[in-house]
Amino acid sequence: MDFSLAVMDKKNYTVLVKKNAGGDWGFLHYLPYSKEDEKLGMVCTTAGSVEVPPGTEYPPRKTEHPFHFRSVDTGRILPEYQLVYITRGEGTFSAGEKTWEAKSGSAFLVLPGLRHRYGPSQSVGWHENWVGFKGSYFNKLAKEGFLTEEHVFFTPGLSEFANSLFDRIFDEVRRQKPLYQMKACSAVLALLWEILSRSRRQDQPDIYEKIVEQAKYLMTSNTYGAINIPSIAAQIGISTSRLNEIFKQFTSMTPYQYYIHIKIHKAEDLLVQEEISVKEAAWRMGFDDQYYFSRLFKNKTGIAPSDWKKYSGQ
Repeated sequence: MDFSLAVMDKKNYTVLVKKNAGGDWGFLHYLPYSKEDEKLGMVCTTAGSVEVPPGTEYPPRKTEHPFHFRSVDTGRILPEYQLVYITRGEGTFSAGEKTWEAKSGSAFLVLPGLRHRYGPSQSVGWHENWVGFKGSYFNKLAKEGFLTEEHVFFTPGLSEFANSLFDRIFDEVRRQKPLYQMKACSAVLALLWEILSRSRRQDQPDIYEKIVEQAKYLMTSNTYGAINIPSIAAQIGISTSRLNEIFKQFTSMTPYQYYIHIKIHKAEDLLVQEEISVKEAAWRMGFDDQYYFSRLFKNKTGIAPSDWKKYSGQ
């Protein structure tokens, strides 16, 4: 692969570019960021796209990468997060004690402090897109369990939306117009959720979606009734514990939490559109205890049901 040094700008960061036979550009950026950017809690540190033909040194032009990025094929630890998306070819990704076969449609997440290595098959090669990022916001996601060492390899498949998000990131880091870091990081977040959500859906049997949709339909059809999850499970033909397990795995919410959500949303409309008391609204929504209903309402909306009409602008 014939890379050439294309740009060395005033900020002393490097852009490497190469045009292949198909007319596509491969490039990499190591990005500057300011104290103002860091206040957002997230910054984009690197982004790139490269086609690695069979038999090519990996990473291409290794010595032109910053030192701690060079040993990607033999093992390294980074002080940042990186998301890598394979769109053609195959290779391997290793993190900790595990190794995965990476193919077209695979993605993997590098976490700060996690020893890892990856590279394309010498006989096949691959095409990869990647983005690096760091900041307190991403650290919070890791602390809350959204980004963990137990889930660093994904099989979301090929996604046109994911590719478009990478294109948005690449466009921002190429042009570097005012607030480009903010715009690039918004696309990084969307990319993370696209990869994670697609991978979760593909990891679950089709029957899960049908069960969840049936449960949602039964809840919506009985908005004014009492909350009875065992009855919903019985109508679907599964146990309550199994419904809880499937529903939470698919939606990240329990059936009870979802039911509460649609009831409170319906109560919002009732309190605005009809002249009824909080007690009657609670009764219509199937709550015997209006004080419990009021606590739930305020917890979900941030406003007491007695004040809802005033704050809704009616």
